[in-house]
Amino acid sequence: MAPVVDTPTPTFDHKKVTVIYVLGGPGAGKGTQCARLVEDFDFCHLSAGDLLRAEQNREGSQFGDLIRTCIKEGTIVPMEVTIKLLENAMTAAMKERESTGTDGWKDGRGRFLIDGFPRKMDQAVKFDETVCLSSMVIYFSTTEEVMLGRLLERGKTSGREDDNVESIKKRFRTYKSDTMPVIQYYSEQGKVAEVDSSGSIEEVHKAASKVVNDVFAIKHA
Repeated sequence: MAPVVDTPTPTFDHKKVTVIYVLGGPGAGKGTQCARLVEDFDFCHLSAGDLLRAEQNREGSQFGDLIRTCIKEGTIVPMEVTIKLLENAMTAAMKERESTGTDGWKDGRGRFLIDGFPRKMDQAVKFDETVCLSSMVIYFSTTEEVMLGRLLERGKTSGREDDNVESIKKRFRTYKSDTMPVIQYYSEQGKVAEVDSSGSIEEVHKAASKVVNDVFAIKHA
């Protein structure tokens, strides 16, 4: 008789909680487009990178030094840390928004744009199994030349220590080796919508909005 293997129950029910991953290379325009989609669809936007940067500076954080080293080296933070920060942020958002009574946040429902995550296959599988099964991946694609130009321009005002040519090139390499297999994995499940982010903000926004409308149409059918 085969041993019984316990399958973890996700923290959130994907029939009520919509998770859309937003992926693309550094500088592909993820943050800009997420801000627009939040306005249109009342999403809670969670940036894995922002959560990690906030955690590295939080007084008393047990993960601060580890996160700081990973960001400096352009490597990926251990998935347990990132997933726990995302789960905590989702739980806090659900509690905070439940009282608003808006359609997307009633009766245990919620809608999340998770930006810059999952960056590796193990993150994708673990989050889907233990936190919430994702509905869709919006993949913003463009050239490295476009991304480099945007990041160097942002670096003039962002104050981010990784917006420099050396760190950017490390991030490109990490992205190619680790994140492209994630996009392929979800493509095979029919869960990837690729949006060319080389165009104007308005053009990209229009294409991304159509993807989100299609997701909600399927979920509410």
